[in-house]
Amino acid sequence: MDGKLFVVTNRKLIKDGNLINVTEAIVKGGADAIILREKDLSSEELCSLAVKMQEVVMDRIPLVINGNYEVAVKCKADGIQLNYNTFLDFNKPYDKLKGVSIHSLEEARKVYDIGANYVLAGHIFNTACKAGLPGRGTEFLNEICSKVSLPVIAIGGIELSNISSVLSVGAKGIALMSSVMEAENPEEIVYKMKEAINNY
Repeated sequence: MDGKLFVVTNRKLIKDGNLINVTEAIVKGGADAIILREKDLSSEELCSLAVKMQEVVMDRIPLVINGNYEVAVKCKADGIQLNYNTFLDFNKPYDKLKGVSIHSLEEARKVYDIGANYVLAGHIFNTACKAGLPGRGTEFLNEICSKVSLPVIAIGGIELSNISSVLSVGAKGIALMSSVMEAENPEEIVYKMKEAINNY
């Protein structure tokens, strides 16, 4: 899972167009996966949105559903993304991608032991999405990457100017949210970030 670029959705941040337009831009830009994370939607609404996005993605890249196992199964998504506590209690049969959001080395070790395929670790740098909460920094990321043999995807305030510092400590990829969702040209942002990963 080297050099992956994930994009996490937040349709409320989109200034121009809608999530379907942005989904097309994300795929065209060269992202490796999309995590559909719209926590305010009901299961029915989330499933409906996922199906529309799948029609755009057309199996070109994985579509992962955040936080809702039932929707992931119903719409035949490519994976689920769960928070740490939910994953600890997760005992349903699931043979697709299982990602877990973690915030400590202890959490990363635990989810590795119980079958996560990758972890989202963050937030690494200061970001408006987590206003008032300082980023955990690359030392935190380095500790997880060096002590857990699980692909670590870094998230939080990652941009062109700091991407190499994230990859240099062992992250297998990065995840973006606001920089893509708020962009006037999301395809260009995704393309440039993916290019930076590939050229690292």
